Amino acid sequence: MLLAVDIGNTNVTLGLYDGDTLGPRWRVATNHSSMPDEYGLQFIGMFQHAGIPISQLTGICMASVVPPLTGKIVEACRVYLQKDPLVVDAGVKTGVRVLYEDPRTVGADRIVDAAAVQHLYGGPACVVDFGTGTTFDAITASGEYLGGAIAPGIGIAAEALFSRAAKLSRVDLQRPPGPIGRNTTHAMQSGLLFGYVGLVEGLVARFRAELGPEMKVIGTGGLAEIIAKETDVIEIIAPWLTLDGLRIIWGLNQ
Repeated sequence: MLLAVDIGNTNVTLGLYDGDTLGPRWRVATNHSSMPDEYGLQFIGMFQHAGIPISQLTGICMASVVPPLTGKIVEACRVYLQKDPLVVDAGVKTGVRVLYEDPRTVGADRIVDAAAVQHLYGGPACVVDFGTGTTFDAITASGEYLGGAIAPGIGIAAEALFSRAAKLSRVDLQRPPGPIGRNTTHAMQSGLLFGYVGLVEGLVARFRAELGPEMKVIGTGGLAEIIAKETDVIEIIAPWLTLDGLRIIWGLNQ
């Protein structure tokens, strides 16, 4: 079995693959102060809860956009899972040609997503990833990573609103009764939800103007389903796209 590990700014997402089939998956909070032993014990607990012996693990493939945590989690894998992870970086085969001006500055998760799209859906495509940031990634018809756009994530925008406006309190991110809020809670929910829907629709339209009318739009990340319910521009919801990409890249490097 392969363990895919995506280290993000908000969550560390993990999934176990038996061949091409994704089985148990987990999300744990990204905590910069956690030590390797803490992550290692969490990993052991996950395997025990899933009823899967560590001995069945054959490999680990990892992508990280949090450099201070990468080494800690690599160490946790070595000590507790007894495997040395394959970390996606410049020396790893991804099958994706990167056309960014400086390929080294592209987040590993964005390249992993592009690898997944290239193999599972084909290009041209736009990946909208609703994570700590809301990222838009363009994949050409031949599967090359062209570039993209980066906007603040919904969570970041909400936190900025709460912290900078004295009279505004935290609200749940859910659909209000309508776009015109009749109270402060509904007004904030409208601005966050429908405002981001407008952001997605606007950028997707601009990407399509460059990539062509046949461009596919794939949504991923924790909030993809919430946004997709409010717009028809997201054609495919793939919540575990990055994990799938890690599985594919693992196969390319064996």
